[in-house]
Amino acid sequence: MGRIYPVLLSGGTGSRLWPVSRAQMPKQLMPLLSGSSLLQETANRLAGLDDVAPPLVIANSDHRFMIAAQLQELGITATALVLEPVGRNTAAAAAVAAKIVGDLDPESILVLLPADHHIPDAEGFKQAVRQGAELAARGHIVTFGITPRSPETGYGYIKRGTALGDDAFTVAQFCEKPDLARADAFLADGSYDWNSGIFMARADTLTEEMKVHCPDIAAQCTSAVAGSNRDMDFLRLDEPAFEACPSAPIDTAVMEHTSKAVVIPVDIGWSDVGSWGALWDLGEKDEAGNVISGDVVALDTEETYIRGNGRLVTTLGVKDLIVVDTGDAVLIADKARVQDIRDVVTRLKELGRSEHETHSRVHRPWGYYESIEAGDRYQVKHLMVKPGASLSLQMHHHRAEHWVVVKGTARVVLGNKEMLLSENESTYIPIGTPHRLENPGKVPLSIIEVQSGCYLGEDDIVRMDDVYGRLAETP
Repeated sequence: MGRIYPVLLSGGTGSRLWPVSRAQMPKQLMPLLSGSSLLQETANRLAGLDDVAPPLVIANSDHRFMIAAQLQELGITATALVLEPVGRNTAAAAAVAAKIVGDLDPESILVLLPADHHIPDAEGFKQAVRQGAELAARGHIVTFGITPRSPETGYGYIKRGTALGDDAFTVAQFCEKPDLARADAFLADGSYDWNSGIFMARADTLTEEMKVHCPDIAAQCTSAVAGSNRDMDFLRLDEPAFEACPSAPIDTAVMEHTSKAVVIPVDIGWSDVGSWGALWDLGEKDEAGNVISGDVVALDTEETYIRGNGRLVTTLGVKDLIVVDTGDAVLIADKARVQDIRDVVTRLKELGRSEHETHSRVHRPWGYYESIEAGDRYQVKHLMVKPGASLSLQMHHHRAEHWVVVKGTARVVLGNKEMLLSENESTYIPIGTPHRLENPGKVPLSIIEVQSGCYLGEDDIVRMDDVYGRLAETP
C-alpha cells in the first residue's frame, strides 16, 4: 500500500459565517472552536498515523501567505501548496491532487479533507482512515457517512447498499439536501448517513474514474498541472487550462456514477461548521442554553449565540438569536435564519461595501495593517511588521504618509536615503516618493501611519520591488 497523502481543500469563503468569515479571511483560517484555525486542525488530523505524507494544500491564491504562515506555526512543510487561479469546486481539486500525487506514486492514497470541518473524535477518525486505506488500496473510492443526529436539511445523505464486512457498505444512492419530511424519513429508515464530503482513493483509481465519468475535468486539470509554474513555495496552476475546466463537486462528477464507491459509517462528532447555528450546537452552553464568548452581559437571554470582539455586548429579553460583533460589523439574526446569512453578504456586494471582503485588520505576508480612523482626505492605520519582514518598495500617486514608531526599530528607505527609527521617532513620505519599511529587529514592529491626500485607496500602490513576488498583483 502506498503512502497516505492528506489533501486539504481550502478554496471556500464560508459566507454563512459572516461577519467573522470574509472573502480575504475565510472561516477555515479562523480559530472558531479552539486556539487553532480549522485549517490547522485539519492539517493535524492524521498526525500519528503510519506512513502519512505532509499535506497537499489546494487553495485560493489570495490566501496563500496566511496558509503558509499557519502551516509554519505547526512546523509543517506541505508536499505542495497549489494555487487555483479561479474556483472550480471539489472535482477539479481532486483531479489536480490525483495528478500531482500520482506522478510521485500512482498507488499512493489520497484523503480529500475539506479544511473547514471540525472532528472532535480524532482517534475515531484515524481508525476510520486506517479502514478506508485498506479499501482504497483494493481499488475502491471510499467516503465516510456520518451517523445522523437529527433530520438535518442542510446536508446531503448517502444510502447504504450491500454490506462488505468491517462496517463498510457499497453506496446505493447519493441524495441531495432533503426537505424536512424526507430528512425525517431518512432518519427513520436507519440506512442513511450524512455525506461528510471526505473521500479516499488511490491516485490512479481516482484519475481513471475521472477520465471515464468527467473527462473534460480530467483533461483540463492534467493540462493545468502540466503548465503550472513555481512561485516561491507555491505551485500556480496554468490559468487558461484551469479556467476552462468545468465546475462540479466530486459527488456529482464521480461518486454518483462510479461502481467503486463504498461508504464507512462513522460517529465522530463531525460538523462542517456551516453556520452560526452549528457553532451554537458545538459550543459549551450556560444554564440558559446560551453560548457566549467575549465581553458579554446577557440578561433574560435564552438559547442564543453571542460572540464579542473586545467591546461590551449586552442583551436583554431575547431568545434564539445570533449576535456577532467583529468591531467593524455587527450581525443580529434569528437562529432559524442562519442559512440565509449569505443573502446579507450578497446585499453588501450589491451596495459596493467592503465588509464582505475584508476585516478592519488586513493580513499581509509581512504582518498586518488595521484601520483605526478614516475621514475626508485622511486615514489612520496601525501597522505590525513581523521580525525580519519588509513591505514592498513602493510609491503612491495620491497620498502622503507619516510614520510614527510605537514599538521596535524600523529601517526606512526614503528615496535615495536610508534611516533607522526607534520608538517615538517619525518620518514623512511625500507623494510620489519611493519608500520601504523593514523590521530589522527581533520583536514585532508597531507603526502608526497617518495618510493624507485626495485618494486613499489600497490600489494606489505602485510596487517597484517585492520579496514576496507581488509586483503584478493589485494590493
